[in-house]
Amino acid sequence: MKLLVTSVLVLLTFYANGQTKSIQQSPLLSEAQPESVGISPQRLARIDEMCQTVIESGDLPGIVTLVARRGKIVSLKAYGVANEDGEKMRTDHIFRIASQSKAITSTAVMMLWEEGKFRLDDPISKYIPEFKEPTVLATFNENDHTYTTKPADKEITIRHLLTHTSGLGYGVIDGDQRFKTIYEKAGITDLFTTKAITIEQSVKKLASLPLHHNPGDKFTYSEGLDVLGYFIEVISGVPFDEFLRTRLFNPLEMNDTWFYLPDNKAHRLVEVLTKEGDHWQKYPVTFYDTDYPITGAKTFFSGGAGLSSTAKDYATFLQMYLNGGELNGVRILSRTTIKSIMANQIGDLWGDGAYYGLAFAVIDQNGQNQGGRGSIGTFDWGGYFNTQYFADPEEQIIGIMMKQTQGPVNDQTAWKFRQLVGQTVDD
Repeated sequence: MKLLVTSVLVLLTFYANGQTKSIQQSPLLSEAQPESVGISPQRLARIDEMCQTVIESGDLPGIVTLVARRGKIVSLKAYGVANEDGEKMRTDHIFRIASQSKAITSTAVMMLWEEGKFRLDDPISKYIPEFKEPTVLATFNENDHTYTTKPADKEITIRHLLTHTSGLGYGVIDGDQRFKTIYEKAGITDLFTTKAITIEQSVKKLASLPLHHNPGDKFTYSEGLDVLGYFIEVISGVPFDEFLRTRLFNPLEMNDTWFYLPDNKAHRLVEVLTKEGDHWQKYPVTFYDTDYPITGAKTFFSGGAGLSSTAKDYATFLQMYLNGGELNGVRILSRTTIKSIMANQIGDLWGDGAYYGLAFAVIDQNGQNQGGRGSIGTFDWGGYFNTQYFADPEEQIIGIMMKQTQGPVNDQTAWKFRQLVGQTVDD
């Protein structure tokens, strides 16, 4: 009885702290003529021509593109096929967005931060004790895969996890073979799985492993957002998938964004394709099964890579950011919080015209000067299965390109799409 009462109180607190109504009332994304928001239809057609060309040349099997400005979708188009059987691609097809999940998880973290649940520079061990007293890899024996460690000079903080400066690695896709081996030997679930594993189980294993470097010293792409997915469960008291559904997806009407697709949406999932000769075929099972969103145990809610979505749903998420944290009359984040999210959180660890904030890569003056990347403050990222997005706050533009490929492809569309979106501005 006591456990039941406690559970009810947790749920009541969770729902009471749900997203608040906003003084602002920005509408959901809707379609409009390009000219109405300062976009040239003739220049927009260059994107259409580019996509048709790459499909006809066999460089990609299928694409969905979306361009929006000032809250209006001016182009949402599908090209090519969605699967090995040749089903025609549609704009409502669902894609595995992989690392595009990271910004969503980071947003959820900051939603809880706004409630005063923790400080960004709190050690993660305060909430997940297994991370207490982290160590750094010292030596590694290539012959028997044994290794030695040394104590890290500081604790891993929540900020470190958000910014990929914690020192954690990324297992099978890690750039350091030693960590690939260490993570595999420890049984870490790196990205996706159909097995009956939870993020709690994987994260607690991860906590016992050595780091690449002392926290804060370098940017190392990592499983930090998986750790934060479990952290959200600890702080909120509800499963991570339920938190996202109740606190973010439902309020924004992102009805096609899921870790695991409901049966009535499974038929809309695009296959991951790879090219063999002149034929596009379904990517085989390797260290993961690409059918993970619709089959298997469906218990691993990967905050770093697990979600699937549509172009329009993800544009909705980005529009909330362009609106300063509000959409559909719901306040997800304060614009004051978004200032921190978009600020340089990694100092001079990057030097390519961008820096990393708390959820995205962000273009700086040098990046704007390079051309084709957007205005200062443009934020972006992409996903493992060949998806890309960006949003330009100055121009109020969103660009999304969804594809689903693995293996070598002759694909130049990512940079071309972004460049071509920029040149459509006509006001």
